Amino acid sequence: MTAQPTAIHRKDYRAPDFRIETVELEFDLQPEATRVKSKLAVAPQSAGAALKLDGEDIELLSVVIDGRKLLPADYTADEHGLTIATVPSSAFTLEIETRINPKGNTHLSGLYQSSGVYCTQCEAQGFRRITYFPDRPDVMSTYRVTIRGDKKANPVLLSNGNLVEEGGLSDGRHYAVWHDPFPKPCYLFALVAGDLAVNEDEFVTRSGRKVALRIFVEHGKVERTAYAMDALKRSMRWDETRFDLEYDLDLFNIVAVSDFNMGAMENKSLNVFNDKYILADHETATDTDYAGIEAVVAHEYFHNWTGNRITCRDWFQLSLKEGLTVFRDQEFTSDMRSRPVKRIQDVRLLRGRQFPEDAGPLAHPIRPDSYIAIDNFYTATVYEKGSEVIRMIHTMLGEDGFQKGMKLYVERHDGEAATCDQFVAAMADANKVDLSQFQRWYSQAGTPEVVVEGSYDPGSGDYELTVTQVVPPTPGQPDKQPVQMPFGIGLLDAQGRDIALKADTAAMPRPGMLNVTAPTQTFKFKGVPKPKAISLNRGFSAPVVVKAKQPGEAQAFLMAHDSDAFARWEAGQQYATELLLARVANPAKPFDPAFIEAIGLTLRDDKLEQAFVAEAITLPSEDYIADRMAVVDVDGIHAARRALRLEIVRTYRKQLEDIYSRNTTPGTYSPDSTSAGRRALKNAALSYLSEQADEDAGLRRLIHDQYSKADNMTDRAAALRLLVDIAGPEREAALADFYQRFADDALVLDKWLMLQAISTLPETLENVRSLLTHPAFSMQKPNKVRSLIGAFTANALRYHAADGSGYAFHADRMLELEPINPQVAARLLAPLGRWRRFDAARQEKMKAELRRVLAKPNLSRDVYEIASKSLEN
Repeated sequence: MTAQPTAIHRKDYRAPDFRIETVELEFDLQPEATRVKSKLAVAPQSAGAALKLDGEDIELLSVVIDGRKLLPADYTADEHGLTIATVPSSAFTLEIETRINPKGNTHLSGLYQSSGVYCTQCEAQGFRRITYFPDRPDVMSTYRVTIRGDKKANPVLLSNGNLVEEGGLSDGRHYAVWHDPFPKPCYLFALVAGDLAVNEDEFVTRSGRKVALRIFVEHGKVERTAYAMDALKRSMRWDETRFDLEYDLDLFNIVAVSDFNMGAMENKSLNVFNDKYILADHETATDTDYAGIEAVVAHEYFHNWTGNRITCRDWFQLSLKEGLTVFRDQEFTSDMRSRPVKRIQDVRLLRGRQFPEDAGPLAHPIRPDSYIAIDNFYTATVYEKGSEVIRMIHTMLGEDGFQKGMKLYVERHDGEAATCDQFVAAMADANKVDLSQFQRWYSQAGTPEVVVEGSYDPGSGDYELTVTQVVPPTPGQPDKQPVQMPFGIGLLDAQGRDIALKADTAAMPRPGMLNVTAPTQTFKFKGVPKPKAISLNRGFSAPVVVKAKQPGEAQAFLMAHDSDAFARWEAGQQYATELLLARVANPAKPFDPAFIEAIGLTLRDDKLEQAFVAEAITLPSEDYIADRMAVVDVDGIHAARRALRLEIVRTYRKQLEDIYSRNTTPGTYSPDSTSAGRRALKNAALSYLSEQADEDAGLRRLIHDQYSKADNMTDRAAALRLLVDIAGPEREAALADFYQRFADDALVLDKWLMLQAISTLPETLENVRSLLTHPAFSMQKPNKVRSLIGAFTANALRYHAADGSGYAFHADRMLELEPINPQVAARLLAPLGRWRRFDAARQEKMKAELRRVLAKPNLSRDVYEIASKSLEN
């Protein structure tokens, strides 16, 4: 852009000057010249206000008010919208006709084509690319939509709500009319038209209503929708049982497309999905894919109440729907699978994505104060940290109290555009509690650091625990106030048993859960035996960084005995982190034998579920270790982590081989959590064994045999993941075979691209460059870009090459992508903004690439915002 884009501030919010009571839309579909007619029932709310409608990349054909066609002198149209200075002071009808080009819409926002299928994506601000409209979430209307199109090319015509009429037209065309009786903001509008196959099923609600369920996909892929359909039905039943929320229409449609900027979209009764989160069978999808499908299908369905029936007043309130709905889908998955393992996986994701965001130049509260491009705020902070904030409310109020709050929230705001404050108020009022201090989580960015110190008086038997919290400064917020948090703790005796702790109604509302509110608080537990170790932040009760001085012996004890599964896993993660950081500082420093022994105890503990063991023996990632360093040592971290893995495999090779053998059992594939856990443990063992594959031909054969003989994608992809790091004929043969097997399946080839991009071999960047011209890759398809370029930026060892070649490659690709799809380009640019964490030479190279991006003429708002904020000191 030639001028610096203007920021939008939450404090400037004002209610709309006009309500749109009803919207009637007519679409005459043509790939390059679709005509859109809108008929709006407009109700002025402010006397004398000009009518300002948003609009981008659309051609205005006509404007009519109450039957009178306006002349060009009666309005102003520019690249941002349409303004009519003088309109009637009472209710009136506004008719607008526009023309748009779905085929040429590479932004994938508004109405576009994906493999010949017409599809919409209107969140956050895509509706303005269809017709002129007040494109804001607090303008809620009922919609009646007529779609006309070629019957052969588009036999399926879908929109929100109920199908009320359909029929044939002349010249081989047909039409369908849809009516949605529930008022909604325009970002929830959806249209899909194309030649699609369908999987049909039915769900009977608890009140006895029959709901028709349909999943539309490309022809030849219907059989791969069975798991998604099952997940949908389980989600509907769970929401009735757990949250007392029943589906409200007689039809629920899902459409899966291959080109989509996000994972999925919750449009009322017509969810549109990236096909990555719908299609699955054992030959093409991994256990992780199945779990992702289950979670995303549930997430989008749960939005029916937390997002659709109650939506956001403005985009600053995005976490109102997303944080709450992530919490709900996490709870669903926890009930469907292993709750402890799900909690560990969610925390691992939070630390990998959100903690770095909180510590960088793009840090923002879960309810931001300003933005330039709202698309840039679909972040881990809004979603995952937002979910953690909801979880803390749940922890403090308990299940019954939380459900009381949810019931009041729905009663108060059903059919409205609400705010985060209104949600918290419902929770507080329903339970008669004060959550005013807790609300700082909504306004303050940054991950709190909690320092814990304990002391025991053997004479009195009193144990004192001092908790100090510090919220670090973040951009625009140098000074922070203490937050309220639930902080789970436990004391373990010498036998590894939990010591009973007496509850205090203020400081400890229930046993083992502290109510932390002050900068520093001391909690006293009277008459307890001397603890062997203390378990902190049990269940990850608060999204904080805990700093506590516990010797390795105590951490090893917790790894073996803690009754809280998360804390048991966490003890191992923190113990390993300390050892790895020490090894980076001194490459000659030996690893603590007590940690190695603790890993062995975990491997030998037959009482633990296999999925948990797989998580417990997995060392902290290189990125997590980097986040603990003032200046990141990329090569040192990689060397230290590999050295610890080698020591573990040298010590326990026989046990790891036995685990691998015991869990390699033929049989029919099932994606259930027990079977998935068995495969996770088997492949974790194989991953350790692969550390010795460079010098052991037998291990290379073992890995390649798993690849070639695998009867499911989980095992095949796990083996290929290991082979891409091992130079040699096995690697090349497996990559060639994988491509040949799945050359006709674009979704599966995303795995092929991603695995090559994350290889640690020195020639990885050269290989990634060559894949840019491979038929499997396209810069116009977000899934391909994320799989190759996005994956490479997550490859710490090769992306952060000292010569800066990884940074230059990244910036080159973003400059190429920005005019095609600025949303995706902006999201993928973020790794360059982490330059502050690295040595001076790397810092300068990363900043130089950001400046090069900013220097591009006519830069989009999306990319400008990320690049400019990334350079701010």
